[in-house]
Amino acid sequence: MSSIRVDSTKQLATSSLVVGYALCSSLLAVINKFAITKFNYPGLLTALQYLTSALGVWVLGKLGFLYHDSFSYETAKKFLPAALVFYLAIFTNTNLLRHANVDTFIVFRSLTPLLVAIADTLFRKQPIPSKLTFVSLFVILGGAVGYVATDSAFTLTAYSWALAYLVTITSEMVYIKHIVSNIGLNTWGLVFYNNLLSLMMAPLFWILTGEYSEVFASWGSKAGNWFEFDAFFAVSLSCIFGFLISFFGFAARKAISATAFTVTGVVNKFLTVVINVFIWDKHASPVGLFCLIFTLVGGVLYQQSVTGAGSAPLQRETVSNQTGDENDGDEESQLIKKTDGDGEK
Repeated sequence: MSSIRVDSTKQLATSSLVVGYALCSSLLAVINKFAITKFNYPGLLTALQYLTSALGVWVLGKLGFLYHDSFSYETAKKFLPAALVFYLAIFTNTNLLRHANVDTFIVFRSLTPLLVAIADTLFRKQPIPSKLTFVSLFVILGGAVGYVATDSAFTLTAYSWALAYLVTITSEMVYIKHIVSNIGLNTWGLVFYNNLLSLMMAPLFWILTGEYSEVFASWGSKAGNWFEFDAFFAVSLSCIFGFLISFFGFAARKAISATAFTVTGVVNKFLTVVINVFIWDKHASPVGLFCLIFTLVGGVLYQQSVTGAGSAPLQRETVSNQTGDENDGDEESQLIKKTDGDGEK
């Protein structure tokens, strides 16, 4: 009887983790779009997200709820290049959401398996993908091309940021896999270092982009929406969800199989599309949504192909998804958002 009770408790805990991850992952891209709409300072917004995640890990570590590797200069120096790539991925992600809708973000995010597969084969000497994998990747590409061709809201600025995001998130996925395997940090250590180093880099990008002058001018004149409740609420929600997806992403990954986690990630993308359509008018046209769904179907086929191809391809994709899902949102997330993201930061 006690074993049945234990199994029921474990099943309830696992279900709670999966539901928590699904909600965070599917909502994060929409929340980030909401935040950047209400608080139009992408550099400052991401810095606040980094601060929340790094401080959250540190405080929870002090309270004994989790363990993370302590900060050391030598480790930070080794991790700095990965943190820079991570920062660029989140920076371009946020600016993409600033200039385009969530659907455009999902389409370009869905293209990453194609580029990662090419990069793995060319630079990491991984086996050439199977025929089914190639077919699924070109289904993804076809859906993305159809989306771009029918996008009535097409602007050069938005798609420049989309291409920059695609390049940086692909580079991050390939490079982070190398770092994760060789630097020796635990998962919360990766979250801590990623966000702390990114927070340290934020002022440099404020200067390079000129955002600091906008922030100081707005603050000095008390103009803009600094003191409005909806801006404060949107930023706070974005920061909280960015941290939560790190927790739920890693916890769910440990509690369920890689296949189940991957399927959950795919379902999350569909949920993001549905939520985005119903809550406001910042979404694609019906034809664009059809192309987006076509792209996501290609993603489902891709997951099936790498799952059925054997443990080695599945392991590679698992690490890649861990980074991307929590960036989507965080990636979408602040790990690398990792490390999600499908995330959806």
